[in-house]
Amino acid sequence: MASEIILKRKIDADLEEWYCDPEKKPLIIMGCRQCGKTTSVMLFCEKHYKNIVYIDFFHHPEYIPSFNGSLDVDDIILNLSSRPNTGFNFVPHQTVIVFDEIQSCPNAITSLKFFKIDGRYDVISTGSLLGVEGYGEKPVSYPVGFVHNYKMYPLDFEEFLWANRISDKVIARLKECMDSVTPVPEGIHLNMMDLVKKYIVVGGMPEAVKEFLKSKQYNKVLNIQRDILIEYRKDMTKYAIGRNIELIKDCFVSIPKQLAKENKKFQISLLPQKASGVQVSSAIHWLEDAGIVVRCCNLDLLELPLDGNSIHNIYKVYPADIGLFISMLEDGTQDDIISGDMATYKGYIYEGYVADVFSKMNRKCYYFKKNSGLELDFVMRYKGKLTPVETKSTTGNTKSLKTVLTNHKTYNVEQAIKLGAYNIGNSAEDGKILTLPLYMAFLLRES
Repeated sequence: MASEIILKRKIDADLEEWYCDPEKKPLIIMGCRQCGKTTSVMLFCEKHYKNIVYIDFFHHPEYIPSFNGSLDVDDIILNLSSRPNTGFNFVPHQTVIVFDEIQSCPNAITSLKFFKIDGRYDVISTGSLLGVEGYGEKPVSYPVGFVHNYKMYPLDFEEFLWANRISDKVIARLKECMDSVTPVPEGIHLNMMDLVKKYIVVGGMPEAVKEFLKSKQYNKVLNIQRDILIEYRKDMTKYAIGRNIELIKDCFVSIPKQLAKENKKFQISLLPQKASGVQVSSAIHWLEDAGIVVRCCNLDLLELPLDGNSIHNIYKVYPADIGLFISMLEDGTQDDIISGDMATYKGYIYEGYVADVFSKMNRKCYYFKKNSGLELDFVMRYKGKLTPVETKSTTGNTKSLKTVLTNHKTYNVEQAIKLGAYNIGNSAEDGKILTLPLYMAFLLRES
């Protein structure tokens, strides 16, 4: 029997740091469904604790009544211990309690304050729909100041490199090349370009990555991705309580059509039902809170701070995971990407990849488009300066970048980055445009 594939995740280091903190607070790990929260938590707990008490509120709602009434830790433990055949063993200072899908039990969220004050047990919680408006009951009191919150995502590109056994030494070399504006050695460059195409197709959902590592068969990866999309739609039906469920679904399903347009702004006219801008924005907000999509807002001005200049009712929407995005497109798209034949996709696949990378590094996404036709794919703060980021397949300069760089007094832009299928170099405009291979987007960490 083949051994289980264990994926190295960035949360592993954060869990170790949390474990070593003598004053550690109960931990709440938030993230979209099936991004690997429970797997990472249980692997960590098995490594560090003699006793693990695992409670899954989603699949076993019978545990929820144990948190009704008194939230005194002794009372909760007595209630849980009274359930037959659980095998729970609460040993003070040797036990970790794992509350899986804690959003299904609001009183358990409130109880985290009392577990922190009590101090005898370490507590880790996971939540897929925490903070999603319309999901279930809200806790009577959220334990502000008594918990540590952590946002987890599907695998990002760097974690995908780790999964493919790319060493930290290779990643460090990429960073050195970027910092020194030195071309990446050809062998490494070609391998990285191959891996970024695979990442675009596979994405970061752990089960999809594991299937790719095991079988290398993209059709099997696609089946897993589409099963995940079906589960997401079921979540919309089940948990968007008090919301326009069909509008939420329509917004999500329309994303490929929205991005395939020349003007990628999310347009209400492309939806099958009539809705107001407020209703559509509310539906997109639900999808954002569930970790399913990324909203990229237009900017009124090219100035910092970006959020202060964002236009919140003019935006593009990308699926939060590039692999799931590709699985929403027609059959054959995977083959086009792997073969490098992407001319018909008008750059929106590259844009979707950059939105994936930026959002998974916890960057908010912004773009800039004026009625004059000037458009910048992304705008970010990088090394303290406002920096446009363009995604282009060719090495030539873009008209919009040239415009904003040569009109500094108007647009306040001193530097720009262009990502595409080429090696490192400085472009024209007096070296103000740094050209980078697409796979280096994950190294643009400095704010």
